[in-house]
Amino acid sequence: MDRLADQWSGLVILLLADGTRRYAELRSALREFAGGISEKMLTQTLRGMERDGLLTRRDHQTYPRRVEYTLTPLGLSLREPLLTVCDWSARHREDIRRARARYDASP
Repeated sequence: MDRLADQWSGLVILLLADGTRRYAELRSALREFAGGISEKMLTQTLRGMERDGLLTRRDHQTYPRRVEYTLTPLGLSLREPLLTVCDWSARHREDIRRARARYDASP
């Protein structure tokens, strides 16, 4: 549960759901989605996801270095639940905004 609740893993899963991506492609895409991720944080996230069995890492041992990440079947099984949460969030964005405004305005 900790892995799914962190700031980046869900986005990485959604990005990899369409297929294999290189490290630089993931970093670039995460900058577009969330305003940026440090290389250290992306590396930590990817290592944790690999440890949890959600993705595989393939180092092609080339120069320049080429490393690719692919979701495992376990990682792919998270795609639909994450899309459901994304859909819910989009449908209720305005409700959440109003609730926050009410909360912030209260003493």
